[in-house]
Amino acid sequence: MNKTRRISTVGSVAAVLLLAAGCGSSDNGAARNTNSVQPAGAGKALGGAYDTGYGAGGYGAGVAGSGSGSAVGSGSGAGAPAGQLSVRDIASVGSVVTDSAGMALYRFDKDTPQPPKSNCEGDCATTWPAVPADDASAAAGIDAALIGSVDRTDGSKQLTLGGWPVYRYAKDTKAGEAKGEGVGGTWHALAPDGKKAVDKKQKADGNTGSGMEMGAGAAGMNMKSGAELSVADNEKLGKILVDGQWRTLYRFDKDSAWPMKFGCLGACLDTWKPAAAIDKAKAEGISGKLVGSVKRPDGSEQLTIDCWPVYTFTGDTEPGQANGHNKQGLWFAVTAEGKKVPPTA
Repeated sequence: MNKTRRISTVGSVAAVLLLAAGCGSSDNGAARNTNSVQPAGAGKALGGAYDTGYGAGGYGAGVAGSGSGSAVGSGSGAGAPAGQLSVRDIASVGSVVTDSAGMALYRFDKDTPQPPKSNCEGDCATTWPAVPADDASAAAGIDAALIGSVDRTDGSKQLTLGGWPVYRYAKDTKAGEAKGEGVGGTWHALAPDGKKAVDKKQKADGNTGSGMEMGAGAAGMNMKSGAELSVADNEKLGKILVDGQWRTLYRFDKDSAWPMKFGCLGACLDTWKPAAAIDKAKAEGISGKLVGSVKRPDGSEQLTIDCWPVYTFTGDTEPGQANGHNKQGLWFAVTAEGKKVPPTA
């Protein structure tokens, strides 16, 4: 009896050590070239964490529609046809395709445009309702030839634009909102040609140069292009990690690195966007052993640094800003060594 119990215990310890070794310490050549870890308790927040990290007094607190309801507001129901598609400029996102009620429309990176195929079903389709294909037309600025449809598994026809299946976001409650931009690192507002609106905005703003040097207006950061993860010199915080769009990356004290658990769920994700997992070969200035990924409850893969999930902050509206550092005393920029920047920095 004792011998059996001892063998079982040793096996459990070995399993834990094996999983831990895959988090931020392995440099193998996996398909995504990242250390992908399935978290323990992935669907559970740590004790009301997102309320203390985001809610009362937090950035964006009190934003309408930050709850978990699935109804889309402003008269554009979740299952309503799109009507006439038009183009609307939304700050920080760019020129976004909207339906006839002015609600932003989205695409999902896990879908495919050629051939069109939707990979958003079940709970995903509750948060991201598919837009029916019937009664869609194009206003000026949108090529009608790009409008099409795809058959969903339930037999309904979903609108496509440039081949990409089209969705609304349940937390957008009024015209002109685009809260779904960047959610999970896989959801993006649509540009008129079916591409990502935010990508086209960055190109239009000239953020494509090489060896780009930002002055005091962008927090004094010297940044390189081409990398999906790199180190930038911030005049106040020192060397910190930024993503491929030069946005500061943050970690949250209410998350847990081991075992991995998420403290940022629900309304928290309207303000703090999970950074998408990357190919570690495209990281510069940081050890590949620190670069990994974790699967979130919605199935998306989030970038991890030294096992900590990292995020971008919607309050950073220009490259180089670090307005989220020390927010509520819980959110911190990340050093090149994978540690959090001290709150006193």
